[in-house]
Amino acid sequence: MKQFESLTEEQLALLYVNGDNKAFDELLSRTQSKLFTYIMFVVRDHDLADDIFQETFVKAIIKLQEGRYTDSGKFMFWLTRIAHNVIMDTYRQQRSEHIIDLANDNDLSRLSNTEVLDTWRENQMVNEQVLRDVKKMMENLPAPQREVVYMRFYQQLSFKEIAEMTGVSINTALGRMRYAMMNMRKMAKEHQIELAFEG
Repeated sequence: MKQFESLTEEQLALLYVNGDNKAFDELLSRTQSKLFTYIMFVVRDHDLADDIFQETFVKAIIKLQEGRYTDSGKFMFWLTRIAHNVIMDTYRQQRSEHIIDLANDNDLSRLSNTEVLDTWRENQMVNEQVLRDVKKMMENLPAPQREVVYMRFYQQLSFKEIAEMTGVSINTALGRMRYAMMNMRKMAKEHQIELAFEG
């Protein structure tokens, strides 16, 4: 819709709040692919991803209509946070074994800043071949670990943003990444895949 081309997602959201339904159609067309890809990557089930996608937009519509959205310049961030909450609620309802609570072992606060930086420096950039191998292994990670790896490497989010979006502390987000890396290294060793993370 040409009339909306120059508008940001945030402006479209506010237009919808003020009664412009076509603005919402534009907002949906701009965000649906990215959002569905994120949901699908986390849940790995097309029917479940469809349900979660629809519920996410229903919740977003309700929040918008109730005036619970303020233009922060991060509409997609806000939408992804809603999707994350829907995914976690779905897993809780199903009491799925995919959710692994590593409460005590998941906290990196006992490590010094230098140790944390050293650990993550080696994982900052991943070359294309490794990314393909990593993607295969990510499929086998528990959902919280798969989600944080996806957000970090595919969405290029900082750990602060990941923590905000998933509603956990930065230490927990780092912990999930640490466990994901450990699990992927174990898988790589078992399948004799060279994981050459570039620093």
